[in-house]
Amino acid sequence: MTDRGPTPIIIVSGFLGSGKTTLLRNLLADPRAGEVAVIVNEFGEVGIDHHLVRKTDARTTLLRNGCVCCSMRDDLAEALRGLLSQRQRGTIPPFARVVIETTGLADPAPILQTIVHDPVIRNHYRVGRVVATIDAPGGMANLATYGEALRQAAAADHIAVTKQDLTTPATIAALKERLRAINPTATISDASFGQIDFGALVADGLAGAAYLGNLGDLSPAEIAASTPIHAASDRVSSRCLVFEDPLNWQMFGIWLTMLLHRHGDRVLRVKGLLNVGEEKGPLLLEGVQHVMHAPRHLGEWPDDDRRSRIVFIARDLDLDRVDASLRVFQDVASAV
Repeated sequence: MTDRGPTPIIIVSGFLGSGKTTLLRNLLADPRAGEVAVIVNEFGEVGIDHHLVRKTDARTTLLRNGCVCCSMRDDLAEALRGLLSQRQRGTIPPFARVVIETTGLADPAPILQTIVHDPVIRNHYRVGRVVATIDAPGGMANLATYGEALRQAAAADHIAVTKQDLTTPATIAALKERLRAINPTATISDASFGQIDFGALVADGLAGAAYLGNLGDLSPAEIAASTPIHAASDRVSSRCLVFEDPLNWQMFGIWLTMLLHRHGDRVLRVKGLLNVGEEKGPLLLEGVQHVMHAPRHLGEWPDDDRRSRIVFIARDLDLDRVDASLRVFQDVASAV
């Protein structure tokens, strides 16, 4: 097998009954996915979903005894290292990507933390896409009632709206509007019986890079707005911070480290394009809660807009104060 760098990982999350397994089964049948190793996470001692994906074999690892996103992070790391070892020894067929299907109650952030922070795993794997399934009939109620569903939507690069045949066009439109308010940087697609265009999910490139043009499409009114999204246990708002002048990268890094150290649990997602005063493309910034991907330079800007644009999705955090504090840091950097 030719070495093409770290193996991409697609994380498929979604609330209970939202169609994750159906979507995964269709992804595995798509020839563009290539050879895929699957890690299925389930609650309880007896697994079921992995039998629905395909017949269990050496490349399907079922994680038992709890949720991979919380107490079983070490088990996830062991599963990923095991797949890597078996591939290198030739005891399993080569695979080009890994798909992790989480439980319906999973928060994707700890999974990302394992991939980014474990030294062995981050050397051999990278985050490809974070996908969330939202079922059209129950999506609005789940987002309003369950913090897990809200965090899954906020963390996603790509949101698939499923089971649209079971509800009305008006309900679907309202759900999509809500999802855009929660996560303005995610791509939202229609999933008919688990079928979507999987091309974007398996495309090469940085996580979320295919969707960065969404930031450039925000109007001045949308940029200025902070849209509150209320749930029973989560008060979430999103804001796009825009800076006309290039950012001081060193000062920005200090500010972001301080913010995440104190409020990391409240920052559900941060994603942006940063102009740090260099001639090449922007710096891509992506993170979920305390987990920040290594910043990467893009080859070029997605449009003619050279302003820094940073989208924050936060819970119980005053984004006016976040905006003001970052501007103070940048003003200090400019005065030095």
